[in-house]
Amino acid sequence: MTASPDFQAKSAWTMTLLLTGLALINFLDKIVLGLVAVPLTAELNLSPEKFGVVAGSFFWLFSLSTVLVGFLANRFQTRWLLLAMGLIWAALQLPQAWATSALGLLVCRVILGAAEGPAFPVSVHALYKWFPDRKRNLPVAVINQGAAFGMLLAGLLIPLVTRQWGWRMNFLLLGAIGAAWSVLWACFGREGTLGRPKAAPIVQIDAQRLPYRRILADRSVLSVFALGFTAYWTLGLSLTWIPMYFEKGLGFTGIEAGRCFAIVVATTTPVNVGLSWLSQLMLGRGVSARKARVHLICVSAVAGALTFIALMLLPLQPLQKVALLAIACALPTLSFTLAPALLAQMVPDSQRGSLVAIHTALASLGAAFAPAVMGRIVQVHGGANSHAYELGFAVSAALLIAAVLAALRWLHPDRPHHTLDHLSTRAAA
Repeated sequence: MTASPDFQAKSAWTMTLLLTGLALINFLDKIVLGLVAVPLTAELNLSPEKFGVVAGSFFWLFSLSTVLVGFLANRFQTRWLLLAMGLIWAALQLPQAWATSALGLLVCRVILGAAEGPAFPVSVHALYKWFPDRKRNLPVAVINQGAAFGMLLAGLLIPLVTRQWGWRMNFLLLGAIGAAWSVLWACFGREGTLGRPKAAPIVQIDAQRLPYRRILADRSVLSVFALGFTAYWTLGLSLTWIPMYFEKGLGFTGIEAGRCFAIVVATTTPVNVGLSWLSQLMLGRGVSARKARVHLICVSAVAGALTFIALMLLPLQPLQKVALLAIACALPTLSFTLAPALLAQMVPDSQRGSLVAIHTALASLGAAFAPAVMGRIVQVHGGANSHAYELGFAVSAALLIAAVLAALRWLHPDRPHHTLDHLSTRAAA
C-alpha cells in the first residue's frame, strides 16, 4: 500500500517531535509524586494506604475529562486543545509546590489529572491527521518514548533536585518546563490534513457516523479496552510505587532508587520501539492486523505477566529484581502504541478522536485503582520488605493474563471493520 499523496513527511515528523515533548512533560508530572514519596510522606505524615489514595487521585477525573475533550477533538482543532492543556499544566504546578496537607495535595492531583487526561488521545488524534494507517505505529511509539524519556529524566534528576533544594522545588521546575513547551507549540504547532473531507456534503459526513452504543458493544472494541486497562494498571504501579519499592523494599538509597528507576524506564524504549517497528514491518509485508497487532500485544503482555510472577517466586538479589522488573514493566507498554491504531482501524475517522479518548478514559481507570490496591497490600503486609510490593505486582500479572485471553478470543480488528462499514453503508442508503 502506498502512502497518501497528501502525506507530508517533514511536517508530520516535526509535529511528532513537538508532541513527544508534550508526552515527556506529561509523564514528568505523573511520576514526580512517586519519586518524592519518601520525604513527602514523612513531612505530611502519610501512611502507605493514604499515600496510595493521594497517588491514585490523579486519575479520578482523568477518565471523565478524557472523554469530554475527546468529543471536542472531533469538532475543534487539536492545535488549540493541546495549547490549552500545556498552559493549564504549567499553572497547576504552583499549588502543588505549596501544598501543606494531604487534602491540599489530593485536590491538586485531582485537578491536574483532569487537565492531563486528554493529552494522549488528543495527541494521537492529531498525529493521525498527518500519518496514513500503515505508517501510524512508529510515530505513536515515538510519542510513547517521550513519556519514557520523561520518566528516565525524572529518575535521574528528581532525586538530585530533592536532595539539593527539597521536594517542592521539583514542582516549580515542572511549571517552567510546561510554560516553555506551550510557547514552542504556539509558534510551530499546526493541524494535519489527512482524512479531512473535501467538499463533502454534510449529509454524507453524518452518514459515516455510527451509534456509539453499537461501537462500544463490539467485543473487539471491548477487548482493546481490557488490554489498555491492564497496561494502565501496570503503569499506575510504576508511577507511584516502584521508587518506594526500590528504596524501602530492596534497601537502596534515594539516589540509587532513582537510578534503578531510570534503568526500568530506559528498558521500555528499545522494547516498545522495537516491537512497534516489528508490527509496522509485518503490516507492510501484508500480514493481517490480527497477527501484526493483536497477537504481538498478547505475547508481550503474557511475557510481562510471567516476569512479574518470577520476580515474586525466584530467590534473587536486589539488582536482579531490578532487571526483571524493568522487563516486566516494558512489555505491556506495547498496548499504548497499538491500541489506538486498532481502534482507528475499526471506527470511522469522524469518530476516531472520541473513541481513542473513551479508550484512554476507561483504560486509565486501571491507573486509578492500582496505587490504592498496592497501598492496601503494603499496609497489611508491611512496607519494609519486598514481598508486599511483589504481591501487588502479581495482581498485575493476573489482570494481564485475563485480558490476553479475552483478546485472543474476541479481538478481530478486520471483522468489526467490515461490520461497521456495512452499518455505515446502510445509514447512507
